[in-house]
Amino acid sequence: MNKEKKIAEFQNATVATIKAIAANNLKNREIQFFGNTTRFNSKQITIAKNSNEFNETIVNKTRGESDEISLKLQYHNKIIHSKLKPSSDLASTIFDIAEDTRIEKIGSSKYYGVKKNLQKLIEKKFETNLIAPPGSDDTTSFINAMHLYLRKKLSNAPLPENSKKTMSLWEPWLEKRVGKFISKLSENIEDQELFGKNINNILVALKSELGNLDDNNNDSDDDKDNDGSDEEDLDDQNNTSQGDSEEENEEGIETGVEENTESTSDENEFSDDDIENDDGEGNEELISKQQNNQNKLNNNTNAYKIFTNKYDEIINATDLCDNDELLRLRKTLDKQLENLQGAVARLANKLQRKLQARQNRTWEFDLEEGMLDAGKLARVVSNPLFPLSYKVEKDTKFKDTIVSILIDNSGSMRGRPITIAAISADILARTLERCGVKVEILGFTTKAWKGGQSREKWINEGKVTNPGRLNDLRHIIYKSADAPWRRAKNSLGLMLREGILKENIDGEALTWAHERIYHRYEERKILMVISDGAPVDDTTLSANSGNYLEKHLKLIINFIENQSPVELIAIGIGHDVTRYYKKAVTLTDAEHLAGAMTEQLADLFDENIQ
Repeated sequence: MNKEKKIAEFQNATVATIKAIAANNLKNREIQFFGNTTRFNSKQITIAKNSNEFNETIVNKTRGESDEISLKLQYHNKIIHSKLKPSSDLASTIFDIAEDTRIEKIGSSKYYGVKKNLQKLIEKKFETNLIAPPGSDDTTSFINAMHLYLRKKLSNAPLPENSKKTMSLWEPWLEKRVGKFISKLSENIEDQELFGKNINNILVALKSELGNLDDNNNDSDDDKDNDGSDEEDLDDQNNTSQGDSEEENEEGIETGVEENTESTSDENEFSDDDIENDDGEGNEELISKQQNNQNKLNNNTNAYKIFTNKYDEIINATDLCDNDELLRLRKTLDKQLENLQGAVARLANKLQRKLQARQNRTWEFDLEEGMLDAGKLARVVSNPLFPLSYKVEKDTKFKDTIVSILIDNSGSMRGRPITIAAISADILARTLERCGVKVEILGFTTKAWKGGQSREKWINEGKVTNPGRLNDLRHIIYKSADAPWRRAKNSLGLMLREGILKENIDGEALTWAHERIYHRYEERKILMVISDGAPVDDTTLSANSGNYLEKHLKLIINFIENQSPVELIAIGIGHDVTRYYKKAVTLTDAEHLAGAMTEQLADLFDENIQ
């Protein structure tokens, strides 16, 4: 009872603060506490209740999010914003972030408590949102780095502890390109229109440096799903549930808005020529981090070693093939898709209905407090003795989810298996994206047959005994989690290219995919592995024991299944993977892959979510 009283007092204080800061701009909006998401529109402000717990983390989150809304109502003019906002996805995201930073600067200058609350919110966000260094192709990291850079320059706000090291690389990179515009921004903090015009000057500077920054709107309507009728019905449902008016959609704010809006930006905005030291710090740091994590996984055994990771590669599919060839390969994939369209589309729609059923909002009715239940007003009018009835939204059991699909790109997958794998991953990505589930698609192979530069280095150094892994890894990003399907779809065609598929070192690929998904902010993380055989690399196996790679794979699987929150499932094509993985299915025919992938995910979402 004491806890309930404290919660009520805190909520009353939060409401009073919103009213005090927003003042006349509140415009009779109803303020309520329920659900998992903080948002506002022209009629009401909803503050996430999250749970009935009352601790410092929830207090800080509620204060920060309510202050963001209050300041936006008071200091933001949506008409000016709409007039100046660029049309392309990435540029508009940066423009929104800059405007939020301007509003935060004004509020922080006037209210010391607000400044502290917003800083705590940023610190919490970047506990898990790790920023890749300049030189990577991670658009989300670029946007987050831009956000922190503007906060520091305009508000002198301290950087989050977890981001200081990477921002020490980003700050000089950004300063060189946009530093000369910062003074103009600072001078016009109070003038939204002049501030917005100066932000557009920054976007122009970035466009000239990074190349075609705003060229993101050309592929919006021509990429329809093959199962068009089903998608149109689902889109109608989504549009209906998003709000009651244009104004609501325009003003709506959600917790983690930066993560959600960033998913519309183009993952491949940066080219190697545009970013300094792309072959240096960015790739080396990722590989070094992978090596460190690999060593942690092997801390109880000296069985697995890597002779050198100097020649390993983590690369985007778009960097392995020019755009014209990617387009040609994608068309080839689409022709193959025609034969499977009906069967796979039905399975995908089944999964989609299952996910959307999980995400439906449910309410608890006939309560003494909460939101007024308009459906019960008629009985009150007809009989004034009836009490007013209220309702509260129930907490949904559906957790924010990400699915990572890791595909074996070995030579034995050539032909029908790799084509089916690409098609299945493509359709699943579209299906899950429509349901708000993030999806990334990864591939793993080697740069050469029978060793590469690693083997040459080993030979030149005298062929030491038991050298460990002796080939150059190639880990391919076909679609990152934050890249929309329509912009990554051509990349999947790369799997059909001659010469890409070579040898497979599954253990290290699994470590890499696990690390990528492990550090994401989503609550539920699912890693699906598709392979057609045991790990094979002739050079490594000839210089070490015959089961060298297989033993390492088992070690990594055991770690993930028993010590990681990531849920691991596997599908073997013509190869029994059930002897490795606890959750696995083995197929004798690649034609059944799409159905197996869909059924495995459907089964996971059928399980009771704690």
